[in-house]
Amino acid sequence: MRLVFMGTPDFAVPALRALVSGGHEVVGVFTQPDRPAGRGKNLKPSPVKVAAEELGLAVFQPEKIKTAEGIRQLRDLAPEGIIVVAYGQILSREILQLPTRGCINVHASLLPSYRGAAPIHWAVMKGETRTGVTTMLMDEGLDTGDMLLKREVPISGEATTGEIHDELAALGGELLIDTLKELAMGRLVPTPQTGKSNYAPLLKREHERLDWSRRATDLHHQIRGLNPWPGAFTTFRGENLKIWQSAPFLQTTKYGETEGPGFEPRTSNSELRVKTVDPGQILQVQEDSLVVQTGEGVLRILEVQPAGKRAMSAKDFFNGRHGKVGEKLG
Repeated sequence: MRLVFMGTPDFAVPALRALVSGGHEVVGVFTQPDRPAGRGKNLKPSPVKVAAEELGLAVFQPEKIKTAEGIRQLRDLAPEGIIVVAYGQILSREILQLPTRGCINVHASLLPSYRGAAPIHWAVMKGETRTGVTTMLMDEGLDTGDMLLKREVPISGEATTGEIHDELAALGGELLIDTLKELAMGRLVPTPQTGKSNYAPLLKREHERLDWSRRATDLHHQIRGLNPWPGAFTTFRGENLKIWQSAPFLQTTKYGETEGPGFEPRTSNSELRVKTVDPGQILQVQEDSLVVQTGEGVLRILEVQPAGKRAMSAKDFFNGRHGKVGEKLG
């Protein structure tokens, strides 16, 4: 099939490579313009642009695809279909109606759940036990088009967004090829989205801050859902501190009531010496973690990263700051 591909981040690259290896004619690749990155603010191409150039494909980078110039470029390419994978721009009705076989989107959720810009992050942060990839025919709504194929994957209680991202990116490429094959054979009937839906908005700074009054399991989901980007954070002695890895204990309210695998409430070097226990309070230093009180249950903090420093074990950070049991995070 004669196709135009639109995509920008790493997630879209396996789909582009799958199209080429699958024998489809990719006549043009549209991606976001090069953006300043790093300390030097040098212009950096998108992962899709890098992959497209490696594959010898023509690359187009309009600042806005809906302009007359962008639409002219698309018309000149005369695609049968347009494939969209995390492009980062909204397509106008004129563009949606341009290809003879429509526009197909690869979305990283089981629609209608988690429509929007950050479906993987939000599925992990909400503690979902499953997610997947959906291909759909695009319409003018936000991820509201008729569905074509779905593929589901489980989310373990320890999986990070980065791990799920990589799994879904590879799966998205496979599902796209299956979708195009089934469409070409006339065996796919688009299915309208029905049932409960929710929205996965772009992440803001407020979504990254840890609120220690929340439950330990909810904080654990937030931490792994923001790993490897942008990272959950708290503060210690007024300094911002990224939290990269954690593990919850059993859900209880008070430190003295909590028991669980590997939990030792009294040790020679870290016995609790505080009379009141508040959310965010550091209760104990263990061999591999800090034990922190939350609004419900306690959370083991395993790996942290101080501002401008490398990631390190929470225990090494705490000992390096000469921390004392009873101090608070946040």
